[in-house]
Amino acid sequence: MNEVFAAVRKASRSLPLLDAAALNAVLTDLAGEAVREMDFLLDENRKDLARMDAADPKYDRLMLTPDRIRAIAADIRNVADLDYPVGKTLTSRTLPNGLEISKVTVPLGVIGIVYEARPNVTFDVFSLCLKSANACLLKGGSDAAHSNAAIVSVIRRVVGRHGLDAAIVHLLPPDRAATEALLGAVGYVDVIIPRGGQSLIDYVRNHSRVPVIETGAGIVHTYFDESGDLEKGMAIVHNAKTRRVSVCNALDCLLVHQLRLPDLPALVAPLAEAGVHLFADEAAYRVLQATYPGALLERARPEHFGTEFLSLRMALRTVGSLEEAIDHIATHSSRHSEAIVAEDAATAGTFVKAVDAAAVYVNASTAFTDGAQFGLGAEIGISTQKLHARGPMALEELTSYKWIVKGDGQVRSK
Repeated sequence: MNEVFAAVRKASRSLPLLDAAALNAVLTDLAGEAVREMDFLLDENRKDLARMDAADPKYDRLMLTPDRIRAIAADIRNVADLDYPVGKTLTSRTLPNGLEISKVTVPLGVIGIVYEARPNVTFDVFSLCLKSANACLLKGGSDAAHSNAAIVSVIRRVVGRHGLDAAIVHLLPPDRAATEALLGAVGYVDVIIPRGGQSLIDYVRNHSRVPVIETGAGIVHTYFDESGDLEKGMAIVHNAKTRRVSVCNALDCLLVHQLRLPDLPALVAPLAEAGVHLFADEAAYRVLQATYPGALLERARPEHFGTEFLSLRMALRTVGSLEEAIDHIATHSSRHSEAIVAEDAATAGTFVKAVDAAAVYVNASTAFTDGAQFGLGAEIGISTQKLHARGPMALEELTSYKWIVKGDGQVRSK
């Protein structure tokens, strides 16, 4: 495995020497190739789907469709259209001794990605890494083995057509041994980014000897305040919960101010139509008993709060104040995306300041936490930590910087 890592490391050194036009040409070609090879990609994807229960929350993430492949191709083209993030001067100055010092963006180098059943990640990671002049080591899960292998074969074909070293992208075997080797690849890999559920993230963080950027699971809340607009709240809650239930920005827990309990049946009525199963605290349960479908309503247990459901299930809790809502979020949040529905500006302002999350929303759905939606092109993940990057990680977050010092024979005297 070290021979593979060494080849990828060597290939990574060639990428900063290419200009943006060369990298963009590869990406544009890849976008077209993905569409041209759609039948091949869908056939290989169906092999993976056949091995997974359609009721598994991962099934939707695993599935490729013609529309999804066309959307992936559009995202690749979007990345090609973005500004090249490498070689930008962040700051510069001339010292009294004449030294010219500048701080310039550079690639991270070799990025390792450990991810689960999401074959679109393979395209996203490669396009973002290439545009930021990084090589990538991909460690997908066994659930998507056929899909990932097919995608990487398409990528490598395009890379070869443009005369690049194929080792700038490498798919590792879908087994635990490959994961352990990647996590121990000190000197070959610069950073590892896990994408998946909490157990995967915890495993990578606890076992990696290579620096890790956590892209955490999304335990997402929306707080409907005393001043919240009911029509806005209905639309926001419904969209955040049901747009795509298997993604990390999907709503997991609705907090409702106790003075708005009379509006709760209307607030969650669209969820009933979508078949959302609610785990409600006692106060909310009593209010909904007469209106919400009995088969979809259950009393909440402590473990329902702080759960990432990834399905048509959601927790519901009544709170007596903004402060109680903030305390609940602080206790149960994964610091991914949190939202408030409130017309009172002071209340919304306090929420924004007090809630610790990568993305905090006022009167909008958490479904927007996405690199493409933020205007970043694709994303390599959504970081929930505070060191180096936070929120959707795209091109800028895949760079570091170095200091360039130019002189004319200066030496230090002390």
